[in-house]
Amino acid sequence: AKQIIRLINDVATLINNDPVVGDQLKVVFYPNYEVSAAEILFPGADLSEQISTAGTEASGTGNMKMALNGALTIGTLDGANVEIKEEVGDENIFIFGLTTPEVAQIKASGYNPWDYYNGNPELKQVIDMIGNGYFSVGELNRYQAIVDTLLHKGDHYLLLADYAAYVEAQEKVAALYQDEEAWSRVAILNVARMAKFSSDRTIGEYANRIWKVEQFKT
Repeated sequence: AKQIIRLINDVATLINNDPVVGDQLKVVFYPNYEVSAAEILFPGADLSEQISTAGTEASGTGNMKMALNGALTIGTLDGANVEIKEEVGDENIFIFGLTTPEVAQIKASGYNPWDYYNGNPELKQVIDMIGNGYFSVGELNRYQAIVDTLLHKGDHYLLLADYAAYVEAQEKVAALYQDEEAWSRVAILNVARMAKFSSDRTIGEYANRIWKVEQFKT
């Protein structure tokens, strides 16, 4: 995890200082993600990335808060993404990647990350850049452990298997984002259809079903 954080910052150094895109695109790793930061980040987000491998239940309430604030979700059919999809509708969320049964099936049949590495030139280039020190000049082997995890140790989370589908989903995101009216419509629908996940509904349900208390009326 520490290596991944360091890689993010190394990528940021490269992109943020690039003479072509440096004044248009910034990569930032927020070091202390807590409630006060979330109060700023959630309303300012356009896209909520919830990309845990299906079946790992890694996406939780953070994506609900993002959607409540108007951010569209790009994610796998995992965790709270499943519930959000049911509420906002298939056309108002960007779902990609393997499903939980498909993950189990591909593991049972013998998953080989090298097939995806060798079968996708773009993916191969990305992994090679990480492995050969492109992002870590002066320490060429800094991220070899990340490459080893993906290629030599089985890619436990099937990241390479989901890569092409993720890129395709991002292309759909980009196409919609260029249509300001259409993007705004989907964002508003996300907010409107997320009422189920509001704290008012949750607390009211707890009060009625668990705490057995009545609302105090003045």
